[in-house]
Amino acid sequence: MFRLWCKIFHHNHMLRDTVICDSSQDTRTHKVFRALHDACLEFDLSEPIWLDSNIHDFKRLSKTRFTQDSFIEQIDFDYLEIHVIEED
Repeated sequence: MFRLWCKIFHHNHMLRDTVICDSSQDTRTHKVFRALHDACLEFDLSEPIWLDSNIHDFKRLSKTRFTQDSFIEQIDFDYLEIHVIEED
């Protein structure tokens, strides 16, 4: 089972969170992108753009934060954090 925890923060307080589960036999990359897509649908957000800093953090820590720089639209929170909490 693959699980991705997605959290929205404003002033260091978590406003919303969700855990997206994926039990498919797909690659880790596909699971991450699909889970992020599902979380953004649930939060009614546009999908963030992966910047080099996001890719680096995610590869190293299995988590990253998407700030305003990663979104095309204006966001009303400080950042969206994603964190892999379980992998197959």
